[in-house]
Amino acid sequence: MLTLTSKHQSIRTYYQELSDFKRLAQTHEGTVKIAFQHLLESCAKQCQWVLTQEQTLKRSHNKRIRIDGVLFDSSNLVRGYWEAKDSQDDLPFEVHKKLYQDDYPQHNILFQAPERTILIQNGREVLDLSLTEPANLVQVLHTFFNFKRPEYERWDLAAEEFKGRVPDLAQKLLTLIQAARLEDKKFAAAFNRFAEQCQKAINPNLADAAIFEMLIQHLLTERIFRRLFNHPDFAKRNIIAREIETVIDKLTAQAFNRDAFFAELKYFYKALEDVAATIDEHSYKQHFLNTIYERFFQGFSVKVADTHGIVYTPQPIVDFMVKSVAEILQTEFGKSLTSKGVHILDPFVGTGNFIVRIMREIAQQSRIDLNDKYQNELHCNEIMLLPYYIAGMNIEHEYLELMGKYQPFDGICLADTFELAENKQVDMFAPENTERVKKQQTTDFFVIIGNPPYNVGQANENDNNKNRQYKT
Repeated sequence: MLTLTSKHQSIRTYYQELSDFKRLAQTHEGTVKIAFQHLLESCAKQCQWVLTQEQTLKRSHNKRIRIDGVLFDSSNLVRGYWEAKDSQDDLPFEVHKKLYQDDYPQHNILFQAPERTILIQNGREVLDLSLTEPANLVQVLHTFFNFKRPEYERWDLAAEEFKGRVPDLAQKLLTLIQAARLEDKKFAAAFNRFAEQCQKAINPNLADAAIFEMLIQHLLTERIFRRLFNHPDFAKRNIIAREIETVIDKLTAQAFNRDAFFAELKYFYKALEDVAATIDEHSYKQHFLNTIYERFFQGFSVKVADTHGIVYTPQPIVDFMVKSVAEILQTEFGKSLTSKGVHILDPFVGTGNFIVRIMREIAQQSRIDLNDKYQNELHCNEIMLLPYYIAGMNIEHEYLELMGKYQPFDGICLADTFELAENKQVDMFAPENTERVKKQQTTDFFVIIGNPPYNVGQANENDNNKNRQYKT
């Protein structure tokens, strides 16, 4: 919650900067908005939010809306929007014009000029104040920053409760799975077959505990993937999810009622789905899903996350790396990301940010080339189940956004890239996954880009959490 007074340093700095601009006869919006930007950044820091500038929001019918600023909270949820105007603008007219645009955000948006501000919340005007008085400025900032949609209130409560309960829920599922493996021959056979596939695909020394964890991860999150991206056939369309569901079907046939077990989690899932429904922009929904993933691992699979060095690359660094690769291809090889034969691999794809960014770069040059590249020359691997799911959905959705049609992405494998480098025989999960891996092993890659796993090893020998050792 924001706490601010008219004597606060950031308030005094704001008025001083405006005075400096006026003295220099700088009155254009692009200049004077800098003072308010600094003020918003100061307030955002107090709330552990982040202000991002010049955001483009995609709307229906290929329409785009440009927003001066968007404020995100620590869950990567949008908490407010900011539109800056200069002193020459008729602010009420500008507000009226903007709000009559289709799909323009109206839940919490601050329209601001140096001398006046209008705050819209839940589609109606709640404040129209002169900013010549510091007390008015403080009032509007308090009202803006302390606004929270009811869906966000429910989500914060549900997420905090769920985070604390994840270990208990996981333990209950583990007990059920272990008992079923001992008592149910059909489930035991399905589990053992799946475990063998995992050991071939990921790690020949993969313990049963890791297989149990994959099943638990899938059970706890499958509904999220179905509902968050309106993907009702997720478990059928994703080749790995399909294999896991085959094992779970054997479990639910005898020892486990899936609906009954998760009945107590309906509040959490409903709160999550309600929040997701408020997020219009897919990239924002992707960031939110990444946050869910990170919270999930903090509550359940801290050691797994630690072993594999799960660290996500900030988007500006992703942008820089992709632009740098494009530049090097051009200057050193006379090629581009769209060039035929330039196969691209992200060996540790995480949730798909590098591949998604590359697709956008290619689409800016040629959508026809993107179609060919997407189907034939984009490749990526992921060893962890949940980011593998997320990456596949993010990449496929990006293609839908760019091309206007759905096309499954066949370039992603659930596999250990280091293991593939050992030239081991591959027979990995579903036949489709095996074919994808074999295709990779016979491909000459021109570009390898991504964020490699960082973790060098466990700090405590008692953690029983050592990294995998490879021969080469």
